[in-house]
Amino acid sequence: MASVAAASAQQGFTPEEEKILSKVLWRIVPFLLLCYIVAYLDRVNVGIASLTMNGDLGISPSAFGWSAGLFFFGYFLAEVPSNLALQAIGARKWIARILITWGLISAATAFVVGPASFGVMRFLLGLGEAGFTPGVFLYFTYWFPARVRGTATAAFLLGIPIANIIGAPISSSLLTLDGLGGLHGWQWLLIIEGLPATLLGFACLFALTDKPEQASWLSPAERTWLAGVLASEREAIAARHSSRLKDAFLNWRVLVCAAVNFCAIIGSVGLGLWMPQIIKGFGFGVVAVGFIAAIPYICGAITMMLWARLSDNGGERSWFVASGLLVGAASLIVCGYATSSALVSIVALCGAVIGIMCYQSTFWPIPSSFLTGSAAAGGLAMIVSIGNLGGFVGPYLIGVIKQATDSFSWALISVAAFLALAGILIRLVGASLQRQAGTADGRAGAIAPLSKGI
Repeated sequence: MASVAAASAQQGFTPEEEKILSKVLWRIVPFLLLCYIVAYLDRVNVGIASLTMNGDLGISPSAFGWSAGLFFFGYFLAEVPSNLALQAIGARKWIARILITWGLISAATAFVVGPASFGVMRFLLGLGEAGFTPGVFLYFTYWFPARVRGTATAAFLLGIPIANIIGAPISSSLLTLDGLGGLHGWQWLLIIEGLPATLLGFACLFALTDKPEQASWLSPAERTWLAGVLASEREAIAARHSSRLKDAFLNWRVLVCAAVNFCAIIGSVGLGLWMPQIIKGFGFGVVAVGFIAAIPYICGAITMMLWARLSDNGGERSWFVASGLLVGAASLIVCGYATSSALVSIVALCGAVIGIMCYQSTFWPIPSSFLTGSAAAGGLAMIVSIGNLGGFVGPYLIGVIKQATDSFSWALISVAAFLALAGILIRLVGASLQRQAGTADGRAGAIAPLSKGI
């Protein structure tokens, strides 16, 4: 997170202004990062649970892919309404509601009895969690100037690799509780990992502040400067693009970003949910699978922060986004052709996760550079909700192909095609996206000096 100072320094902030942005970053992002770690863990821990749950409940590969992916249908339906509710009610209260709801549903998933009930609970979990990720992206537009928003976003998205780094070993270890209290190990896994979200929901009411104007932890001068910078950016974006909700749904830039995100999430979620079973296929035990599955995400966590910093410091963002996607695609193709070699496959999985993480850390500042007001609330939610339908397609596609071919080879190659398509698409329209946003590199808005805000 310290890299925000370096990024801001290269974008024209004074040392005094850098301190304000660092203070905001350290106050807001660590708590939301913790929430996202729990959120992502509750979303993907069924990948580890499936190592024993599928056999206990008689769930086939295609049925697991279908049921696990129903999470994203619930997410799709509730995403836009949730973001509009956050804008109306305030981030503090609404994010708290999201955390409490999904924590209870995630824990209750431990008591499913078959594919149908598992699918229902995954759908309800999607409804409960909907709005958290786009809500945070919207919340960041209330607090971070565009020129450092990429670094803040990357710091928040560290929750994905961290959740996998710590979650996979913990989750696989919880499977060893099988039989304790008459419950299966996968049931203990879901119960233990679901409850922290509810506790964080109550903590959210005390940890977050809705807007800079309400921040008692900033001085009056700091509040005035930050609010002025952000207001200037919103006015600049609104002058070039409509801030009305209905216009966001008709904006071709929003639709393109949604299509890119859809293809990328096919790879991201598909790989995340099936990676434990891919690794287990090489003969590793369930505990070993958890530790090995953490390796690609360690690599991804380090690389995504470096990539986001490079993106913030200069150059057209779409190049960084496309490069990550194409690296991920190439790595999955290698993994698909090297399924007979555990070492080569694991190295290729590391490359795939690195590429996907680099995509995620550099993509989101692009849509926020041309969306503001109600258009931002609806547009960001629409990009996430349509994109998250890829979270259904990815797991199901891999499951169907795996069941039909008894191999992950063609499944991984098929997913790689979607990542490559996303990379090509963002490059074809990337320059136009960012030129329309107002600057060549997609960083809209002028930065007012601190002295003018005092």
